[in-house]
Amino acid sequence: MPEAETAEEAPERAEEETAEKRQAAAEESDRAPAEPQPQPAKKEGFFARIRRGLSRTSSQFAEGMGNLFLGAKEIDDELLEELETQLLMADVGMEATTEIVDRLTARVSRRELNDGEALYRALQDELAGLLQNVEAPLEVDASRKPFVILVVGVNGVGKTTTIGKLAHRFLGEGKSVMLAAGDTFRAAAVEQLQVWGERHKVPVVAQHTGADSASVIYDAVQSAQSRGVDVVIADTAGRLHTKSNLMEELSKVRRVMAKLDDSAPHEVLLVLDAGTGQNAISQASQFRDAAGVSGLVLTKLDGTAKGGIIFALAQRFGIPVRFIGVGEQAEDLQPFRARDFVSALFDRGGQG
Repeated sequence: MPEAETAEEAPERAEEETAEKRQAAAEESDRAPAEPQPQPAKKEGFFARIRRGLSRTSSQFAEGMGNLFLGAKEIDDELLEELETQLLMADVGMEATTEIVDRLTARVSRRELNDGEALYRALQDELAGLLQNVEAPLEVDASRKPFVILVVGVNGVGKTTTIGKLAHRFLGEGKSVMLAAGDTFRAAAVEQLQVWGERHKVPVVAQHTGADSASVIYDAVQSAQSRGVDVVIADTAGRLHTKSNLMEELSKVRRVMAKLDDSAPHEVLLVLDAGTGQNAISQASQFRDAAGVSGLVLTKLDGTAKGGIIFALAQRFGIPVRFIGVGEQAEDLQPFRARDFVSALFDRGGQG
């Protein structure tokens, strides 16, 4: 398969390439039979899918917090300090943890909460409230044709795979899709998109490795305009040598697009790997400055206990979370729903 040869890139990139090849191979085997048919009969329910995908992070919350709160414990300083420790261990981050604990402490001092069970419920409400601020589904504006989605993120986060899953989702909604292979630095990224395109009969605009990324994306938007395509999803380079290189590259993409449609791109999606924990914060900061990020996709939640990073991201940036990835199948890329996410996190023993 095409993913086998990516060793031409810089040696420092080899580890990321290997991880991405493994991910692409897993994606191939999982997705091979899954043509974009609307809602197959075997489809798992939304909550069950989220709960399954969040099982590792859930063990941190449901078991750690449950053991802490549930029982005859009084609410005291020691309990609140232990709560703070548990939140930090789950990668919720210092800012979000401090705000949550301060709000709960204030409620305790007002005697609104008088036992561990009440505090446990209040904690879930606080966490859900924080995430509801960033719950905003991606809406494709049909008056923008094509609706252009620029997908950004570092190598290895599942960016190219996410593009394929988004294409699958839009096709299932009856929209026409075109892909732009704008990560021209990596042959594997271009080839992986082409595999997706062939499977789903979706056109992929690509050029040779090392070609100008902005030129590829310009060609795709121009072609989509002439064909009346509904959505263009454009991949971008996941690794440039410095932040200024990254900013120059992405601003060039924006400038070139504006020649065809001064409102494009209509969405800039940043893909982050939940397993990177606090590194996701620095990535979000860098890409927000460089690309004007308008939405987040948090991937690989099924493979990590660090899903609490979503709270840190919500607190620090307030950028809408469009989708979360809880598995390798196309249907495992789910629109983000704050309440369901928190309910799945605190689901004890997978029973409920």
